This record gives sequence, structure tokens and C-alpha cells, in this order.
Amino acid sequence: MAEPVALVALALDAAIGWPAWLYRRIGHPIGLFARILDMCEQAWNRPDRSFAARRALGVLTMALLIGTVGGASWLLQRAVLEGLGPIGWLVCALLAFPALAQRSLDDHVRAVALALEQGDLPAARTAVAQIVGRDPDALDAAGVSRAAIESLAESFCDGVAAPLFWLLALGLPGVWMYKAINTADSMIGHREPRWRAFGWAAARIDDGANLVPARLAGIAICLAAGKGWRTMARDAGKHASPNAGWTEAAMAGALDLRLVGPVWYDRVLHDKPWIGAHGRNDAGGVDIRRALVIYRRACLLLWAIAGGLAWAL
Repeated sequence: MAEPVALVALALDAAIGWPAWLYRRIGHPIGLFARILDMCEQAWNRPDRSFAARRALGVLTMALLIGTVGGASWLLQRAVLEGLGPIGWLVCALLAFPALAQRSLDDHVRAVALALEQGDLPAARTAVAQIVGRDPDALDAAGVSRAAIESLAESFCDGVAAPLFWLLALGLPGVWMYKAINTADSMIGHREPRWRAFGWAAARIDDGANLVPARLAGIAICLAAGKGWRTMARDAGKHASPNAGWTEAAMAGALDLRLVGPVWYDRVLHDKPWIGAHGRNDAGGVDIRRALVIYRRACLLLWAIAGGLAWAL
């Protein structure tokens, strides 16, 4: 069942994405996950609780979130497939495609390239602030370009490869449980004192959920570019994340660029190591365009995999 659903879901996402008018009217499904997390955080992540208690309540939060999303998705998938017969899988594709972000990611990163090509650095900073958490005002044109490319590479896993992997593996419950986990990690899976205990489970579960997809996504980028293997193998482990380094190192090698390095978050400089240490440091709009070409080819490889599985199974 999952294979034709995955192929159609990819096609729907590439064709229409999640339109802005629809977002304004009804929001996005991950908004529900955010509300659940906010309620749990406000109720349970109080500073008067001990570190151990907040960690345990963070584990409970993730169990409730994953169990609720997985159970509801399973019941919905079962009802659709049993109730609609031969066309049930098409409806499942409609229910799955909002979990993918091929078009949205392409649109956001392309906006950064366009602003840089027009020589409008403030607009480029505003555009890149939509997709990265670092301080945009501290970025020059090269820094904006690197930030956009890094986000494109990392989000290729989080927004495309990993959701597709879990859709193929576990159907509708798989893709939406993954999105719930990934949303939790982005909201509470941080190392700052406020989140270190409560967000511990979110960060660890997200690491596990991305373990295989991140490496497959790195391979897809190298295949799409025809290079990058050596940099990926050498530098993937330099990233603070056990997973994000694979796609970022693959992209750095594919473009012969240096990525990551020292960055500012909340006016604090974080001295991160360079990935792609032997590459150029002068990234620009043209490099973002090159990265987008590689990204689109990598997405097409995922289409081929989903199509091949649909044909074979």
C-alpha cells in the first residue's frame, strides 16, 4: 500500500505544496503537534521541578504525542482503505503529502538566491531568517549563502527523505509520527537550561528516527552531484548532530564549499568546526542555485525509488 501512496504524495507535494492561502485558512497539521507540546511544556516543564522529574515528564510528553498521532493515523488509514476500497490509497496519498516539503523548501531557498542576485542583502537576510535559527544581521552575503545551503541540505533529510522513508516503512502512521517527533525536536530538543531535561527525549528520539534516512539522504546528494563522497565520509562526524552532518558534508563536497563554521545564535558566537575544510569560503547566489539543482536531482532519485518499489511490489 505505502509504495503508490508515496509516489503520488511526492507528486502532489511537488505540484502544489501547501499553498499560502490554505495555510492562512486552516494552518498546517504540524500546528496541532505544536499546541500539544506547548500545553505539556507549560504544565510540566516548571523550574521548581527537579531535573529528573522534568526529564521523566518529557519522556511522557513524547509518549503521549507519538501514541496519539500514531494511533489516530492508523485508525484513519484503516478506515480509508477499508471504506473506500480501490481508491483508498489515493486518499491516503492526499493525507500524507502535507508531511513532505519538497516545494516549500525549494521556494524558501530560491527566495534567498533571488535576493542576493538582485544585490539586496537585507532582503536576503530576511528570507534566510525564515529557514535558519542563527542571527541574520551578523551574516554577510557569503554567510547568508552558506546558511541557505546548509538549511537546504539538512532539510532535505528532515523535510523529504526521512518522511518518505517512514511513509514507505510504516504508511500514514509512520510519516505523521516522524513529523510529530521532528516538530518536538525543533521546539524543545535544545541544550539550553530551559530545555535540557524536558527536551532530552525529543532530541534522542529524533536522532534515532533520522539515523538511517540521513545517511541515505547524504548518499542521494552525492549521487545527484556525482561527487562529495570523500568530504561526506571525512566530515560528517564533525557536526554536533549525529545526522545533519551527513547531508551538509555531502553538499559541501558537491559544491567544493566550506559550510557551518563559527555562527551567531542569540548574539552568542558558537565556534563550530568547518565542514568541507578544503573548499571555498566565498559562497554566493550562484552556489545556492547549484545546490538547488543538486537538491532537485536528489528528490528525483527518491521519486525513482518510490516508483521502483511501487512497480516491484
